[in-house]
Formats: sequence, C-alpha cells, structure tokens
Amino acid sequence: MILAALLPAPLMANADAAPMKLDDYMALSGPAPDARIAYGAAPSQYAELFVPQGAGPFPVAVLVHGGCWTEKFGGITQLRNMAGALRARGFAVWNVEYRRVDEAGGGYPGMYEDMHAALDLLRGQAGAHRLDLDRVVAVGHSAGGQLVQWIAGRARLPKTSPLYRERMLPVRAVVSLGGLADLRRERELIKTSCGRDTPELAGQPGPGRPDVYADTNAAELMPNGVHTILVTGELDTISPPRVAHDYAARAQAAGDSAEVVILPGASHYDEVAATSFAWPLVAAAIDKALARATTPAASPAAR
Repeated sequence: MILAALLPAPLMANADAAPMKLDDYMALSGPAPDARIAYGAAPSQYAELFVPQGAGPFPVAVLVHGGCWTEKFGGITQLRNMAGALRARGFAVWNVEYRRVDEAGGGYPGMYEDMHAALDLLRGQAGAHRLDLDRVVAVGHSAGGQLVQWIAGRARLPKTSPLYRERMLPVRAVVSLGGLADLRRERELIKTSCGRDTPELAGQPGPGRPDVYADTNAAELMPNGVHTILVTGELDTISPPRVAHDYAARAQAAGDSAEVVILPGASHYDEVAATSFAWPLVAAAIDKALARATTPAASPAAR
C-alpha cells in the first residue's frame, strides 16, 4: 500500500482536491483514436487503436472500460482520456468496446468471447502498427477490472467451458482500477454497487456446467502467473479498498504476485482519469506493470 507520506510533492499539493463524481467521469473525453477496428458484427464489437509517434516497436496497454457492465454509465469514450495520456507516454493503446449485459449477445458467454476476439484481433495488428506483443499490460476499470483480471486467468479455463481456447495472446501483467473481480465472494457488493445479479455476469448453471463461477471468476482461475496491481481510491464506495486487499491476499495465497496501491483522497472515478490529481500514481502503477510484462517461454495456451 502506498501512503500519503510517500507521495511525490505535486500529488501531495493536490491531495485536498475534491474527488471526482460520476458526472465528472461521464464528462471525460480524449483524442480521437488513430483507427477503429471491428472484431465482430455487433455495434459494440470493436476496439480503438492509439499509436505513439516514433519507430516503435511500442508496448501495448489494453484498456477495458467499466460502467457496471451496462450501457448506462459510459465506457470507451471516457477511457480516451487515459488512452491519450498513455499514448503520450509511449504506449500503443488498444481501447476495447464490448457487448454489455443490456445488449444483445452480452453477458455470459458473449462478454467474455468479446475479450478473446479483441485480443485475437490485437495480435493481427502487431506488424502493421509496430506493436510489441511481448510487452502487454491490461488495464481495466471497475467492471473492466473484472474482465482484465479474467483475461489474466483465461489460460486456466476448463476445457469443458464454451470459453476455452487453445491459443491465446499472453498477458503477463494487469492493473485493475477499482475492479470487482471476485464474482463469488463479492456478489452482494456487486448487487449493491451495480445492481447486477450473478446470472447476468456468469450465466445459469446447467448440464456440464454446474458451477457458473468455474469459468468466469478470476479469483478461481489462479494461480495464473500474472502480476496484478490493484489500484483503488481511498474513498471508493463502489469497490472499496477492502476488496483490493482481499483479492491480493487470495492471489498471494494461490502463489501469484499481487500488490495494492491506495490513492489518497480519491474516488472510484479518479482512478481512471488522466486529468485527476491521482493520475501520477495510476501511471506509475501501469509503468511498473509494464516492467513485469515481458513474456517468458510460451505456455501451451499461448503457443
């Protein structure tokens, strides 16, 4: 955990700034992407690509927006704020849209299939856009935190799951910003914070799939060999700091590497805004994750 006493002077100077509210988040914007590329036929099945100046190859930040898994609370447009800032720091950015629970085909399994498809498409863009796929960090906010933490463990999906894939792009580091990833243990919090019920996010049990969490709950797809940094605002009421600490402890107990960064005086929305006083700590976490994201010898799932 990062304490206020350890913060850089510019952040300390702004530590008394008012935390962002939902309206502030909804008003976020950023530069237009360099390309918008579809990975499916549905209106929400696309990703935006931001490419820095220079020769490359560029490390890649995969961004997955939140919004309580619904269309109601914005999404990819708001994450352009962060995408533009990361591009200025030398990252190529893959800003992913996906089908949410209130869209046709969303929820289970479509939302997770969209993560697979978006990462498969990213693999195909590497040559044309000088992307270094040995240096990929996935960054997700809120519901997007759940999805990137699921991405971290997808190599452990049971072969009986409709989500199982033999070949996947390895992602070796994850930054979860106020994520709600433990669908089983946090189901009551997810209900009170977002109004979402388990069947919307994990589907219904059935023959061959008695446990709906077996292929949807990131916390049960460990150990996954991925370094996870859980970043949470001190004042986050959607995904309070306790959630990050509990998940990190569970990851460490499973043998994975995880750490928690608490943003002093910050809300759930400061976590995702490059215009927030908390951004230096968020950016530092992403930089640190990138340093851990070099791909080791490919696992069977990655080959």
